[in-house]
Amino acid sequence: MALHTICRKSDLKVGDKKAFSVAGQRLVLYRLEDGFHATQASCTHMFAPLVRGRIVDGCEIQCPFHRARFDVRTGEVIEWACFPPGIQALNFVRSQKALKTYKVTLKGDDVKVRIEAVRG
Repeated sequence: MALHTICRKSDLKVGDKKAFSVAGQRLVLYRLEDGFHATQASCTHMFAPLVRGRIVDGCEIQCPFHRARFDVRTGEVIEWACFPPGIQALNFVRSQKALKTYKVTLKGDDVKVRIEAVRG
């Protein structure tokens, strides 16, 4: 496992999110009221870019394509794909799957993300 500095704390305001590519991983960093959190960059439903989604209810990211919602702190699915009407028919093919999350730490003004080494 390695800790990677990805930005400065002052680079994001509360409510902001930003995409990064770190050690071969694409992720989104979120700054919420309770601090920084990071998830994989793509929705687990149809791989939409979560950085284009919107933060709702203070701690959830809503996918910009089919409105699946995930808790960015845990990756947990809050609501699976639900838009447009009828998309649920495809949900048996793409069953619910949580987002991968990354541990975020602060050291001074540096925001660091822990990336686990990929074993081959």
